[in-house]
Amino acid sequence: MSRVRLIAMISSISTVITAMAESYAKLFAPVKGAGAGKALHLIKPDALLNKVKAKSSLVTLDVRPPAEIGVFTSILPGSLTSPVNELFTDANLARIPTDKTVVVLCKFGTRATAAGTALRHIGFENVYVLKGGFKALIAYIGAKGSEHAC
Repeated sequence: MSRVRLIAMISSISTVITAMAESYAKLFAPVKGAGAGKALHLIKPDALLNKVKAKSSLVTLDVRPPAEIGVFTSILPGSLTSPVNELFTDANLARIPTDKTVVVLCKFGTRATAAGTALRHIGFENVYVLKGGFKALIAYIGAKGSEHAC
């Protein structure tokens, strides 16, 4: 590889990195202080259950692998499943509605936070993450009793 070509390649890579950093800076600019959870589009279990009870137009997206989904998952109409490592294919992205609220969830919320942040970064603005995942949802329902179950 010639030196000129190498310098051009390094310059191109630097431009891409700078553009990505700027786009993430814009995405995370509102994430500060007490409003950080809201800015990150986190939704608490009680708020999710209230939306379900109010029959809000929403879809859940479970990003756990098939072995975990086989134990339990969301049974809401229109619910989607896609392991996080397969989510960003054209076919799976095409399944995600843009006209409804999408709540991404997993066991603890870690994979859902990564997936939800990446989805918002590529333009899915109505994407939220279930804070604490299924574990938090189950704990909330258990602590509050069956009147909060959907």
